[in-house]
Amino acid sequence: MTNPESDAFVFFGATGDLAFRQVFPALQAMIRRGHFGGPIVGVARSASGIDALRERARASLEAHGGIDPQAFATLSERLRYVNGDYNDPATYQRLRAALSDSKRPLYYLAVPPELFATVAEGLAVSNCNQAARVVVEKPFGRDLASAQALNRTLHHCFPESEIFRIDHYLGKEPVQNLLYFRFANSFLEPIWNRHYVQSVQITMAEAIGVEGRGRFYEEVGTIRDVIQNHLLEIAALLTMEPPVDHQPDALRDAKRRAFDAMRPIAPSEVVRGQFRGYRQEKDVAANSTVETFAAVRLHIDTPRWSGVPVYIRAGKRLPVTSTEIRVDLRRSPHAVFDDPPAHEANYVRFRLSPDVVISLGARIKAPGEAMVGENVELLARDSTTDDMMPYERLLGDALHGDTMLFVREDEVESAWRVVEPALGDATPIHEYEPGTWGPAAANDLIAADGGWHSLG
Repeated sequence: MTNPESDAFVFFGATGDLAFRQVFPALQAMIRRGHFGGPIVGVARSASGIDALRERARASLEAHGGIDPQAFATLSERLRYVNGDYNDPATYQRLRAALSDSKRPLYYLAVPPELFATVAEGLAVSNCNQAARVVVEKPFGRDLASAQALNRTLHHCFPESEIFRIDHYLGKEPVQNLLYFRFANSFLEPIWNRHYVQSVQITMAEAIGVEGRGRFYEEVGTIRDVIQNHLLEIAALLTMEPPVDHQPDALRDAKRRAFDAMRPIAPSEVVRGQFRGYRQEKDVAANSTVETFAAVRLHIDTPRWSGVPVYIRAGKRLPVTSTEIRVDLRRSPHAVFDDPPAHEANYVRFRLSPDVVISLGARIKAPGEAMVGENVELLARDSTTDDMMPYERLLGDALHGDTMLFVREDEVESAWRVVEPALGDATPIHEYEPGTWGPAAANDLIAADGGWHSLG
């Protein structure tokens, strides 16, 4: 059965940074493609009016991709503005009036997490939640207990089928291609298990620092910011069993089972780091122990993956900006040629950013008389373009009621269960020099599997 399309788009936090960076560009792109034709209502606490909001939309598009004159004119024409305090019932009455005869609005909460419950309850009390959908930004809580409390509040206001927990990483073309490559190619399935896979590495490196977002980073740190969501989602896509069919809940069921199989991360398998100079950043405590780098060793307790470690590292002020997955295969048990015993094993590599690469590491005979080999990389795909922005894709899916690329409540809670032992000061903080690959202890964590691979 086809889900009915939402007939209005409402975004709370319309004058905020997230709307500026992501929402306005996504809306213009959807209008340009003819993917949405309803009214667009911005809600914010700022007393500025519709003209100011239109100017902010213009500035947003000038800074993020450019203005399409025809699409922007349509966006400006459809744009409406409601100002008011999110705790004030009158704000939601004004919103109802702005929605006019819209019957199935989509609400997008581009507000700080502490306001999610306030806005959701305001929509419910005013009956603005009837036949509506809601999109909630990460983080979905700060730990398992707060995630469960947030889910209870959301369920009081909306059915789970109409709650869209957005993780923009799942809307990226390379991440979707990772899922497709796994299950569309028969040659991969026979080797995608503990009998052939030695270890898995997932790295998200950023050369930048906190970029003036010290207050935000003091609240989250690397584990909450990217490991609990983005990188565990990637680990689930890599290790889950095939979905039973192509329906959205089949994929989400398969991911949830992968999360359930992840062993909670023991403090002994976590290394936290903080780049030198972080404590001098604006809004950062002088004695902060918040991590700007984390490396973890993850275990998947399933027959397919038992005994195969999954290493995850992420951090700021590292040498490069890149996200990459590398699956190292076991060496051949029988040596036929006179290759050195320490030669590089076969591998599968997925680079998700800044360029998109899928490749296979192999050995071929080196030129000459001797039967010795050399390492080569067989390129399966090399692409640098993604025509659709993640927020355009995800907001478009939410408007159509397509839940496949959104995170379900049980996934969220299971992911928090995995990282909870590593949160806070459960482990010491190690200082590292900016421009390096984090503290030395991160290398000790993976030494038994040959160390971290260079991203170059």
